[in-house]
Amino acid sequence: MKKFNILFIVLATLALSGCSAITGIFKAGVFVGILAVVVVVGVIIWLLSMFFGGGK
Repeated sequence: MKKFNILFIVLATLALSGCSAITGIFKAGVFVGILAVVVVVGVIIWLLSMFFGGGK
């Protein structure tokens, strides 16, 4: 029974640290996604201003 408890504690520790890593990856992904959307919207606005703004 003692081996089972130690095994359970080790597995729980590994699982929880894995969840923490996944959380960090998703937070970074959200930041990169927001940054990509801002860049794409900026490029679209720039292109529209080139076509319709009468750029030099």
